[in-house]
Amino acid sequence: MVSPSLRDDLELALRMADVVDAFTLERFGANDLKVDTKPDMTPVSDADRGAERLILDLLQAERPEDSVLGEEFGVHGSSARRWVIDPIDGTKNFVRRVPVWATLISLMVDDEPVLGVVSAPALARRWYAASGEGAWVREPGTDDTRRLSVSQVGSLSDASLSYASLDGWQQVDKLPNLLELLSAAWRTRAYGDFLSYMFVAEGAVDAAFEPELELYDMAALVPIVREAGGRFTSVEGLEGCAGGNALASNGLLHEQILPFISTR
Repeated sequence: MVSPSLRDDLELALRMADVVDAFTLERFGANDLKVDTKPDMTPVSDADRGAERLILDLLQAERPEDSVLGEEFGVHGSSARRWVIDPIDGTKNFVRRVPVWATLISLMVDDEPVLGVVSAPALARRWYAASGEGAWVREPGTDDTRRLSVSQVGSLSDASLSYASLDGWQQVDKLPNLLELLSAAWRTRAYGDFLSYMFVAEGAVDAAFEPELELYDMAALVPIVREAGGRFTSVEGLEGCAGGNALASNGLLHEQILPFISTR
């Protein structure tokens, strides 16, 4: 069997995002939304599960030989071509009717993320990238696209940083270091979840970092940040999304930030 091209895979990922967006928008704010608590004490809604099922069904039809890792239903298959899915990144926002949430779809080949789609229909925004094809943002339902490029800010004193939550850094015993880093920056905000990293890719934020993440939280973000000219590593400087945490930056600030947030 001939492997599909990366452009074919990206086209499929965008089509899957179209289908899921229609479903999640319909469930967003629904009075009959069912919300449960997972063993890790995080919420999960029927929309999370329904969105992942839609993607699984589409992949079974379109890419039956590929494997899948999803947040809600785990691993399917063992192929080196692996789709990594977060059906709703920002479930806490979703269930509280805050419109900052997105579906994350990535394809990894030999454990390397080669494409990513981040679709946030309640914000009317979609970001996507494939290796060698650039990173782009568009409004769902239109053909208007803009190529993304990270900022050129090279000094912390001029930088805008996004740091997730203070609690997370406190749990890894890095809160004092984080506060020192934030005090050195021009501007700091906790935009949270996918949005911080998309702002890095857009050049609106210069770096974003989180102390604890799963693969499905990060895989779709990596190609977008990289194709926009940025860098994506763990907080120890390990390239890619295998470290269980993340630092994304415009590249110029990366080595300046790492000593503050390294958990070693």
